[in-house]
Amino acid sequence: MDEEDVLGPGWTARTLQLRPDGRDPDPVATLVHRTPDGPAPRRAVLYLHGFVDYFFHAHVGDALAAAGHDVYALDMRDYGRSIRPGREPNYTTDLATYAEEIDAAFRILLRDHDQIALLGHSTGGLIAALWADARPGLLTKVVLNSPWLDLQGPRAETAVAGPLVQVLGRVAPRAKVRDLPSHYAGALHADSGGEWRFDLSWKPAAKFPVRAGFVRAVLRAQARVARGVDIDCPVLVLASAERGDGTRPHENLLTTDVVLDPRQMEARAPLLGSDVRFVSIPGGAHDLALSPQPARDQYLDTVLRFLDEP
Repeated sequence: MDEEDVLGPGWTARTLQLRPDGRDPDPVATLVHRTPDGPAPRRAVLYLHGFVDYFFHAHVGDALAAAGHDVYALDMRDYGRSIRPGREPNYTTDLATYAEEIDAAFRILLRDHDQIALLGHSTGGLIAALWADARPGLLTKVVLNSPWLDLQGPRAETAVAGPLVQVLGRVAPRAKVRDLPSHYAGALHADSGGEWRFDLSWKPAAKFPVRAGFVRAVLRAQARVARGVDIDCPVLVLASAERGDGTRPHENLLTTDVVLDPRQMEARAPLLGSDVRFVSIPGGAHDLALSPQPARDQYLDTVLRFLDEP
């Protein structure tokens, strides 16, 4: 049943009940929908968020709707609207788990739409790429906004750290391997001088623990991409033009990618399929949709042009 969403009038949310997974309570996901201004368009876009994140990007929904798309977003289990007391938020040991809620969302979208695009950000971009590879014939386009396609850091360091985390993630999945730096989220939020208002209990600006089981899940998914996947529709990968330093406050927090390395995204992009293009956005933040102007408009314009291509 659809209810008014936290984004306010014009947005609805539907709770999707998921299979029991051995944790209490059972998991849920939340499908968010921007109510069309007129008859529902045949074209739809489904948005997948990143790690320690959720969908609050009403301006993206408005831009997509103005271009003739029916806009949906999925807060996956244990993220954002789908967080439930008693369940650890933002945690999994297998990214393939999220296929259940993406499948459920698609069953709903397919009732009224014959053209569906998937738009994934960061970890959501990695999840989107693997889901699209595993579900040929369902998608018309895939857009990946700063997707986490590789373990960031110098090769010498990641070559050592990767196997160690793989072992730790298997034997002690809830062991904390690091804290997610807080400077980036803080710089985005209006209370800290940024442009955006979001729920800090769902996307905290304070440090958030990153657990070994989650990192192991990401590494396994990235290894799948490294072997090459075959997404059977056009793919657009976008990233900031420059990598930044997210370990300390600095003036470029929102004009560089301080979370991931765009060079690694560009290197991995050709492994996603036979029709892939990569676009750099000068002055872009890690979430390109939250970049300052003019980078934000360049990102949205590039995405809309791509979606409109035959």
